[in-house]
Amino acid sequence: MATILNGKSIVLGVTGSIAAFKAADLASKLTQAGADVDVVLTHSAQRFVGAATFAGLTHRPVSTGLYESNSELGIDHVALARRADLILIAPATANVLAKLAHGITDDVLTATILAGSQPLVVAPAMDADMYAAAASQANVQTLKERGVHFIGPESGRLASGLVGQGRMTQVQDIIGSVRALLGKSGDMVGRRVVVSAGGTEEPIDPVRVLTNRSTGKMGFAIAEAARDRGADVTLITAPTALPSPAGISVIPVESAIEMRDVVQTACVGSDLLVMAAAVSDYRPADPADQKIKKSGDDPLSIDLIQNPDIIAGIKVDGLVKVAFAAETNDLIENADAKLLSKGVQMVVANDVTAADSGFGTDTNAVTFITPGREPEAMPLMEKLDVGNALLDRALPFLNK
Repeated sequence: MATILNGKSIVLGVTGSIAAFKAADLASKLTQAGADVDVVLTHSAQRFVGAATFAGLTHRPVSTGLYESNSELGIDHVALARRADLILIAPATANVLAKLAHGITDDVLTATILAGSQPLVVAPAMDADMYAAAASQANVQTLKERGVHFIGPESGRLASGLVGQGRMTQVQDIIGSVRALLGKSGDMVGRRVVVSAGGTEEPIDPVRVLTNRSTGKMGFAIAEAARDRGADVTLITAPTALPSPAGISVIPVESAIEMRDVVQTACVGSDLLVMAAAVSDYRPADPADQKIKKSGDDPLSIDLIQNPDIIAGIKVDGLVKVAFAAETNDLIENADAKLLSKGVQMVVANDVTAADSGFGTDTNAVTFITPGREPEAMPLMEKLDVGNALLDRALPFLNK
């Protein structure tokens, strides 16, 4: 799976917080995503997690002091600062925030930061009272004014037993925010993209709904791909178990009617709409106000009426529209019919009965259908790669 992190040089600074154990997972996931991760540990951080842990996870030397050179390029902090695409401090203690705000460079981490000019991202972690203290808030404000990017902290139960703001943001959200920041120079900067995802739910009664097997994975992957390329993304999603991706405006909906209304509003002023949601074609005509009870052996009938065709009904000047066609038979014929009936620039067709290509999978095999061209069948790919392939083919329409 190709992500924007592939080949990027990330300096991961780890400071002396109980949350330092989460930095090991962060280093591992950044490395798995293709980044070259150079970990810099303060002396206090080493009391929580040792250098050998990070060296094993990243397969790279770990910097632990100003006078311990691991770099082939010269003095560690200068070498790291020169080659890094981004510096990330996670966890960032109150102490390191104070040092950064006042230009103190008494260790290899703060010296690396002062020697660099790349984006600096911090994920604070400390007790709630420490974060709320006037000195800490003044330091945070100073750093934000200098362009430092803050991720969190979150509210929740802290190591002290208190509940409040001071928890380090979850690893996946940190990575998502880093990806969004690195994408600010991508080929979709300045574009507004709307993506729908998931399977809509149509109420039968207050307890039951009509729905489908969509999990939202494809739509979420497209939204993340667009974010990573610099777009301003709105993700409109039916109920799903997936966590909201960082750096993306997420609007939850339930029914097809609700999705239609939200999509219509979101598309005003947008450049691209990708309808990856599995929208119910029908809904109960008269949902019950109370739970329907079983009545002996009598059958139950529910009258259904058609839902509106969302993408066909979106009329916004200059908007490029991409529809999905999840089919079980006659893939190309059905996709061609959608291309004509929905007034879209492209249809992405996939056979949901194919192995590893249906609902709930992490992969998909799609065929791109565009006017005047032969269908373009793609191999089985990770859904993020499918999202990028879709955006590659949408860009010519956007640039017309």
